[in-house]
Amino acid sequence: MDDDLHTMSREDLIAEVERLRAGIRQHRDAQGHDLCWYHPALWSLLPEKTDPVPSIPNWPNFLQGCVRFRKSLDEQAPQAPRTDEDFMP
Repeated sequence: MDDDLHTMSREDLIAEVERLRAGIRQHRDAQGHDLCWYHPALWSLLPEKTDPVPSIPNWPNFLQGCVRFRKSLDEQAPQAPRTDEDFMP
């Protein structure tokens, strides 16, 4: 799957690492509801070109997942600032 890496020059490998790091940083720096969106731009950083169609949960299951994700933030980032800002356009 990653055989292309073995044929890249040092310069090409550095450029690839920089490109991947930029994509990871963009995702990492997402805030608020941006954390919840579909992220095909992140997946497009991979060399294999696929367009996976997500399996979308029904609303009750989806909202349960949102609640679990938010609870995990309380556990994993208890010191992170909280906000009442409305992130919806």
